[in-house]
Amino acid sequence: MTTGLIPGGQPPDPRPTGGLPHQRLEPVGPAAQQHVENRSRSSVITARAAASFEPVGRSVASARSFVRDTLQGWGFADIVDDAVVLTSELVTNAVVHAGTSADVLCLRSDEGVRIEVADHYPEREIPLQGAAVTMGNPDREGGRGLQLCAALAGRWGVEYTPTHKTVWFQLDLPARTVGTRAAGPALPADLLPLADSRVRVAVVQVDRTGHISAWNEDAEELFGYPAEQVTGKPLTDLAAWPHTPGTSTGIAEALRLSRWEGSYGIRDADGRVTPVYASHLRVRDTGGEPSTVCLLVRDHERAVLQTPLRVPASDTSTGSEGQSTDPFEVFIGSPAPDDLDGLLQRTVERARDMLDGDSAFLLLATDDETELEVRASTGLPSARQRFARVPVEAGTGRYGSARMPAVHDDLTAVSGAVPLLNGTGMRSVVTVPLKVEGRLTGSLGVAAEAPGRYSNEEALRLQFAADRIALAVESARLGELERLRRGSLSFLVEASDLLAGTLDRDQTLALMAQMTVPTLATWCAVYTIADQASEPYLSYVLHEDEELIDGIKSLLSKVPPPDPVPTPGARVWTAPAEIAHQAALRTSMRSLGLSGGPSHQIKPGIGPTLATASAVGGETVVLPLVARNRVIGMLTLGKPTDEHFRQEILELAEDLSRRAALALDNARLYSERTAISQSLQRSLLPPELPTIEGVEVEVIYRAAGEGNEVGGDFYDVFPIRDGAYGFAIGDVCGTGPNAAAVTGLARHALRLLAREGLSGPTVLERLNSAILDEGARSRFLTLLYGEMRPQEDGSAELKVVCAGHPLPLRLRQDGTVEPAAEPQPLLGVIDDLELYEQTVTLDPGDVLLCVTDGVTERREGTRMLGDDGLADVLTTCTGLTAGAVAARIMRAVERFASDAPSDDMAILAMRVPGPHKD
Repeated sequence: MTTGLIPGGQPPDPRPTGGLPHQRLEPVGPAAQQHVENRSRSSVITARAAASFEPVGRSVASARSFVRDTLQGWGFADIVDDAVVLTSELVTNAVVHAGTSADVLCLRSDEGVRIEVADHYPEREIPLQGAAVTMGNPDREGGRGLQLCAALAGRWGVEYTPTHKTVWFQLDLPARTVGTRAAGPALPADLLPLADSRVRVAVVQVDRTGHISAWNEDAEELFGYPAEQVTGKPLTDLAAWPHTPGTSTGIAEALRLSRWEGSYGIRDADGRVTPVYASHLRVRDTGGEPSTVCLLVRDHERAVLQTPLRVPASDTSTGSEGQSTDPFEVFIGSPAPDDLDGLLQRTVERARDMLDGDSAFLLLATDDETELEVRASTGLPSARQRFARVPVEAGTGRYGSARMPAVHDDLTAVSGAVPLLNGTGMRSVVTVPLKVEGRLTGSLGVAAEAPGRYSNEEALRLQFAADRIALAVESARLGELERLRRGSLSFLVEASDLLAGTLDRDQTLALMAQMTVPTLATWCAVYTIADQASEPYLSYVLHEDEELIDGIKSLLSKVPPPDPVPTPGARVWTAPAEIAHQAALRTSMRSLGLSGGPSHQIKPGIGPTLATASAVGGETVVLPLVARNRVIGMLTLGKPTDEHFRQEILELAEDLSRRAALALDNARLYSERTAISQSLQRSLLPPELPTIEGVEVEVIYRAAGEGNEVGGDFYDVFPIRDGAYGFAIGDVCGTGPNAAAVTGLARHALRLLAREGLSGPTVLERLNSAILDEGARSRFLTLLYGEMRPQEDGSAELKVVCAGHPLPLRLRQDGTVEPAAEPQPLLGVIDDLELYEQTVTLDPGDVLLCVTDGVTERREGTRMLGDDGLADVLTTCTGLTAGAVAARIMRAVERFASDAPSDDMAILAMRVPGPHKD
C-alpha cells in the first residue's frame, strides 16, 4: 500500500520500527484530507520504462544515466536534473546501504513524471500504523533521500510489502507559454544573424510531376525570373542539387517527402547559382491533388526558416561528477552492450521510448547497400521479421525512404511504404538513415498505432540519436562479420577434412547433413541424381529433433522434388511450407470435427503432424550440388515457422555445398570403380570348389591391400575327366592388378591344357611359354600343380609338379610331417623347361597342405615363420578335418605377428577321411 505526503509533510523514519505485513503509514494531522485528494487522483500512463540494477557501486551511475536518457527521450529536459538527483539518492540507499538490487520504474502521464525505486530488503519490518512521523537528521546517511523527496518532489510516498520497500516521487511539468515551440536565448543586436534591409522569402509551389505551378514576387526578386517564364517548367531545371557521395538523393526525392529542410542552389537568370536554404512541405488541395510548397531564403539568412536543433542536455551540461557525458551513452546508456544484437536491441528500445512509440525497428544494410536486413525490433513479431530483407531503391516492396529521414502520417494511405510494418497495425512511422562517412549502413524507425503521431521535429530528434550510434553500430557489425568469417573458415576447414576422410557414399551423405544441422539450419534434406535421365531421389533427411525426422521424410516424399537447376546460390523453395501449412490446417479442422479446408496432394491418413508442419513451415532454400559440370543432387535447408536465413549463413552453405558435391561425386566414382574392380577380381577366382567323393578340400584366401579381392596368389580345384581332378596353387611375382592379370592367365590356361589330356609337366611347360609371350608384362610364377584320383581302397593318388613353389607338406595319422614333392624351376624365366611329376599316395587320415610364400614368410621383426614353423603347426592338426586344418594354420599365421599381412596368402588343404567307426 502507498503512503502519500504533501509538500512540506514529514517523511517516515526509514529505520525498522516493527509492524505487520501489508500495513500502510498514513499522514496525520491537517495534511490527511489533502493526502486523500492527492491519492484519489487518477492519470493516464502514456509511457513507461523500467530497469534493475545490481547491488554494486557502479549501479548508481547506471541508474542516473537510465533516468536521464528516459526523460530526455520523452522531451522532459526541464525536470531531468531533479529526477536524477532524487534517483541517485534512492538507488544509493538500496544498493549501498540496504545491500540489495534496485528496481527503477519511470511512468509518464499527462500530469508529469512518476519515478519509483524499490529495494529487496525483507528483513526491514513494516512500520506500525499511526507511528510517529519524524524527520531524520540531515547529517545522517539514512533518510537523506526522503528529505530530498520532500524538498524537490511535488508528491511522494513510501510503499511497504513483505519483500519490497518502494519510494516514489512525482515531478510536475513546469507551465509553458501557449504556442511556444522552441526559443533561443536573448542576444545583443550585434550577435543577431545578418540580413539585407528586407528578408525575401521565395514561395514556390511544385505540382506532383515536379513542375512549378506558383512563383511569388520575392522569388522574382531573388532569382530574376518572372513568374510566366518559369511556370510549367521542372524545378530540377533551376535547382543545383549537391550530390553527396554515397547518398544518391536529389531534388526529385526531396520533393516526395512530407517535410524536408536543407540547403541547395538555384540558378538565377544570369546563370549564377544562388545558395538557398529551403523548407519543403507537401500538401494536397480539396480535390486530393498533391503539391509541394517550397519556402526559400538566401543561405546566410537560414535562421528565418531553419528549425532549431534539439540539443540533448548532455551536450550542454555535465554529469553529477562534473564530467562531460558521452552523447552515445546519453542514448544507449552505460555500460553499452558488448555484442551487436544487444546493442541493436537496446537501440530500438530507447528509440521507441524516446518518441513514445508502440514499436521500433532497426535494419542494417548489406555490403552493396541494395538491401536492408531486419536485425532488431520491439513491439513487432520479431520471430517473423528477424533477418528478413527488403530492397532499398527499386522493385516492389522497396524501402524507398531509407537514405533520407521520412515521416509517414498514415501508412494506410501509402501502401507498402515500409514493408516491415505490413499487417502489424502500425499507422504512423518516422524513419531515419544510419550513415558512416556518407555511406548508408542502416535505417532506424519508430512507429505508432495512431495516425499523425510524428512530425519533422521527431524525425530530427531521431536522426540526432541515429547519428550518434551509427559509428558504434557499424563498428560492432564489422566485428561480428570478422568473427563470422573466421568461424566460417574454421567450419569449412573442418568440413573439408571430414568429407575428405571418407569415400563411402552413405557416410558422405550423413556428414553433409550433420554439418548443416543445427549449425546452419534446423533441418536438412539431401536429394541425389544418379544420371541426367534420372529424377532427384530423396536420399537423406535430418532434423535437430530426431523425433521429427520420419515426419519430415514422409512429407517430402509426397512433395515433388525441386528442379535440378545448376545456377549457383541458394533459391527459395516454397512447396514444403505450403504443403505443411495446408496439412496442418486439415489436421486442426479434423480435430475440431470440421471438414473441408484447402485441398492438397497428400493422401488422407499419412499427412504430417502439427509438429512436423511447424518444423518445415519456415523458409526453405535449395542449393545445387554441382560436380564436374553436372548436377548430382540438391542440398535443402529449412527453418521452422516464421524464421529466415541470414545472408552470411546462405553464403557459408553455398561454400559447403561445393565441397560436399565434390566429395559426394568422388564417393560415387569410388563406389563404381570399386564395384567394377571387385567384379573383375571375382572373375579370377574359381566360382566354387567341386565336391570330390572320398576327399575333403578346403581353401582359405587373403589378398593383400585394401579393396583387393585377388592378388598375385591363386588357387584352383577342377574336374579334368571322370574320376580325375586337377588342383593348383601358385604365386605370381608382386601384388595388385598386374599380378592379378597373370593370375587369370595361369588359372584359365591350366584348366584348358589339363582338359586336353596333357600330362602335368606338359601343362606347365606350355603355360611357361604363354607367360613368356606376354613380353614386358610377363612375371615369373611359382606353381604347384597336380592331378588327384580317389582310389577304391579309400586312398587318393596324386601326381604333383612343384615348379619353384614352397613344397607341399604331408601330415600322416601318426603326426609326422614330410615334404610331398621335390623342388623344380619356376615358370616365366627360361624357355626350355624339363619338368617331371611325382606320385604321392594319401592314405586314409592323411592331409596334404599346400601354401604360398605369404604364409611361410610371415615376419615379426627378425623372426619368420618359415617351413619349420609351418611344419610344427601342422603336427598339431592330427585328426582334424581339412577345414579345421586350414583354419588352424591361418590363425597361427595371423597370431605370429601383430601387423597386418603385407603379402597375399593362400592355403589349400586336402584330406582323405579315415574309415568310419561304429
